[in-house]
Amino acid sequence: MDKKRIVFKVGTSTLCHEGKGLNFRNIDGLARVLSDIKNEGHEVVLVSSGAIGAGVAKLGLPERPSEIRLKQAAAAVGQLELMHIYDKLFGEYGATVGQVLLTKDDIERPAVSQNLRGTFEALLSMNVIPIVNENDSVCIEEIESEHKIFGDNDTLSAAVATLIEADLLILMSDIDGLFDSDPHKNPDAILIPLVTEINDDIFSIAGGTKDNLGTGGMVTKLLAAQIAGENGIDTIITNGSKPLNLYAAIARGQVGTLFALGK
Repeated sequence: MDKKRIVFKVGTSTLCHEGKGLNFRNIDGLARVLSDIKNEGHEVVLVSSGAIGAGVAKLGLPERPSEIRLKQAAAAVGQLELMHIYDKLFGEYGATVGQVLLTKDDIERPAVSQNLRGTFEALLSMNVIPIVNENDSVCIEEIESEHKIFGDNDTLSAAVATLIEADLLILMSDIDGLFDSDPHKNPDAILIPLVTEINDDIFSIAGGTKDNLGTGGMVTKLLAAQIAGENGIDTIITNGSKPLNLYAAIARGQVGTLFALGK
C-alpha cells in the first residue's frame, strides 16, 4: 500500500450523543483505527468538530445555546474536554496528538498559511496526528448558522487538505454516503458509490441531512468535495460510526461515496 497523506473529518453527530455528552464508543473506535492507519505508514490529520456539543454536555446545559457568547463559552469548555479525551484514547493506542486551532483568516493570509503549512509538516515528520478545529471561541462565522464559513468543518477539512497537499480527504457523516434521496426519510434510498461531477442534480439531492448539534449537512460535504477536487484531491464520504470502514476507504474499496472529479 502506497504511503498517503490523508485528512479525516469527523462531525458532531459521530462524536456526541444527542445532548448527552461524548460518544466514547465512537471516539475510541476512531482513535484505534486512525492510530493503526498511521502505523501502516500513512500520515494522518484529523479535523474534528464537537467542541460546542461537548461543552453543552460538560456544562449541563439543557440544549445548544442560541446566543453567540454562550456558544463560544461552550466551545472553550468543550474543546478542552474533547482534546483531553483524544489525548487519552489515542495515547492508549500509542499515538501522539497535537492541537491546531484555526480561523478563516489563517487559511487565507499567505504569510500565516505558509507558517501553518510548516507547522503541519513538522508535526507529521514527528509522527504526530494533528487534530484541527476552527477556533470557535474567537471566530463567530462557523457557529452563526446564517454566516457559516467552514460549514461544521467540512470545508475547513478541504482547505486543510489543500494546504498540506493531501492525497485523500475522508468525510465521516452520520449516514453511509451520498444517496439518491434522504435515507432518514426514505428507507428505499440508494447509495451513490461514485461521483465524477458535482452539478445541480447532485446538489438537488443533498438536502435534509443536518444533525441536531452540528451545523453542517450533505451540501457542505459536497462543497468540500468540490474544493478538494479542484485541487486534485479525491474525497470519500462514509459513516463515522463505522470506523472499520476507513480501512476500505483508504484502499478505495466499495464503501461510502467516492468523489473522483474530472476523472
